[in-house]
Amino acid sequence: MNDTPKLPPEHISDPAHISDIVQMALSDHIGFADIKREYGLNDAQVKALMRTTLKPGSYKAWRKRVRDFGDRRAVYK
Repeated sequence: MNDTPKLPPEHISDPAHISDIVQMALSDHIGFADIKREYGLNDAQVKALMRTTLKPGSYKAWRKRVRDFGDRRAVYK
């Protein structure tokens, strides 16, 4: 069982960091590994942050885009 928390760490409460993470996640050129390296968030934590930050429709569109790209490419996000 995975014991990794799905919520972002407390040090990610700074609005500037949240904005940076959202911009990185929305970018097609930056993967989850890059976000983990810079901010220490795994993909589940990034998704949780995006869910709470974006509007519901924007979050769904982002998840669909990430899934669609992932289906077409061997390595994406």
